[in-house]
Amino acid sequence: MSLPPNFLDELRARTPIAPLIARKVRLERSGREQKGCCPFHNEKSPSFYVYDDHYHCFGCGAHGDAISFVMQSDGAAFMEAVERLAAEAGLEVPKPTLEAAEAAQREADLSDVLEAAGAIYRQNLHAPQGVAALSYLRGRGLSDATIAQFGLGWSGEGRGAMLETLGRRGIGAAQIIEAGLMKAGERGPVDYFFTRVMFPIRDRRGRVISFGGRLLGDGQPKYLNGPETALFSKRQTLYALDSARTAVRGGAALIVVEGYMDAITLAEAGFAGAVAPLGTALTEAHLAELWRLSPRPILCFDGDAPGRRAALRSTELALKTLAPDRGLAVLRLPDRDDPDSFVRREGAAAFAGLIKSAPNLVETLFDMLAEGSDRVSPEGRAAFRKRLDAAARSIEDRSLAAEYRTALIDRLYAERRRSFGGTAFGKGRTGPAKPSPHVTLPRPAIDTETTTARRARLLTAILLCHPALLPDLEEAFGLLALPDDCARLRDAMAAWLHAASALDSGDLLNHLTKSGLRELAKRVLAVFPQRVPDDDAAAMAELEASWYGIYGLMNLGWLRDQCAEQSRKWQQTPEPEVWNRLVSLTRALKRAERGEADSDAVF
Repeated sequence: MSLPPNFLDELRARTPIAPLIARKVRLERSGREQKGCCPFHNEKSPSFYVYDDHYHCFGCGAHGDAISFVMQSDGAAFMEAVERLAAEAGLEVPKPTLEAAEAAQREADLSDVLEAAGAIYRQNLHAPQGVAALSYLRGRGLSDATIAQFGLGWSGEGRGAMLETLGRRGIGAAQIIEAGLMKAGERGPVDYFFTRVMFPIRDRRGRVISFGGRLLGDGQPKYLNGPETALFSKRQTLYALDSARTAVRGGAALIVVEGYMDAITLAEAGFAGAVAPLGTALTEAHLAELWRLSPRPILCFDGDAPGRRAALRSTELALKTLAPDRGLAVLRLPDRDDPDSFVRREGAAAFAGLIKSAPNLVETLFDMLAEGSDRVSPEGRAAFRKRLDAAARSIEDRSLAAEYRTALIDRLYAERRRSFGGTAFGKGRTGPAKPSPHVTLPRPAIDTETTTARRARLLTAILLCHPALLPDLEEAFGLLALPDDCARLRDAMAAWLHAASALDSGDLLNHLTKSGLRELAKRVLAVFPQRVPDDDAAAMAELEASWYGIYGLMNLGWLRDQCAEQSRKWQQTPEPEVWNRLVSLTRALKRAERGEADSDAVF
């Protein structure tokens, strides 16, 4: 039975080959590929390599795709292998109908028409009529070898020339229109492309499936893609994917740019893994195609406002399906630059440097979301935090979503701490502070009905007395379920913090008085009668650790997670601020864990 080529392409695309082979072969990472001992002949040293869409054994020569592997490893016939993989991929195998056979033949015929048209366009480019187009391409810095590699051409003036030329080869107007090269007009078929530099659009296998054209001279649109056809869908296709696949397998970075010329200019400069969507935003189908090639494709859109918006839209779309082995990077170019102009001005080495130093996605995402956001007013900061939280929650992988949320919120609070120049007790500290005799906090009562409420009031009281601690502790404080009196005070404290110019307890109490909460604050403060000097760094560090110790008894899981996260940060960024917080959290965790066995022995 003959199956439509587009069905087999879809089946292969939906069947990741490495997991399929890993059911029978123990694979290990080897550079960008995976390798193992060949299942088709006995060997002790691995020579069986698995690539993004095929396998090859350098020992016995076995080679093929997912369908071939099922056939060779299980002894299955072609249709049996197809039906098995289709069932796993959720695809229905086309029935052997006359219509299906005719559709497959029609697609093959259309492909032949497009190949013939491509040859005509290339011939036009090097004829006298194509002088301006060839001069334009060379003026953009393209060599003749690159022009030939991408099959660039010239449409000519139109006026029926395509119909006349292809007609001599027995290709009629109906086929030319169906291929997207002409369209029906009031007086008969007219050329779809005229006075344009032509860019063949190929599928992943290298077949021409459509064309794009750039207008020379005045007029709109500057760039025009062929219409949707049986072969071509903009939402499914990436320009230059066929050549990029080969380059990425050889170690090139997979770079997503906005247009044809960006992709071709990068290839000319040595970045042959560049691809581009075709006049549309990135789609889920595009992302799936990218991740089949690389675990971390790089978005490099234009540096202007529309380019930045496109990068954010694409990133937000990608968030949903991010996974530990499926990431993304975003290169943000200077304003007014695109990849083409940047490489032409700064050179290939500068662009390679951008790729090498591409920040992790969480940092870029924060910056993109922060652009234009109000992070000064309480309302604006609250809205921005909700936007960060929503971005993290859109990630379907729960563990990764939690990591993103922690990183994004940490960045938000770090920014807030910097706005106060660091808390007073932390300035100049480069190591763990010695315990201070100044700090002797009252122990919460053992009465199980009141312990949690008393702990909550003690935590609130400490922050009322020492608001210099708030920037560091605000996030943790905000996660607690508090009694009503503490919750009301917490809300008022948060509103004050985001508008305060200095972290002064007297100013905070004045704010609470104006908010009608003075008496409530006095009752809560009664549980913490002892203040420590704000300028005593050791005492304040001890107080912070004590606060975390009490907090840990109310939310031990969070405290453990924070210790682990801060330890990772210290390994990556060994700075005094990170070390100081790690010490406070670790001491607090030990206290809290002791308190699990004896809730009265908090200190």
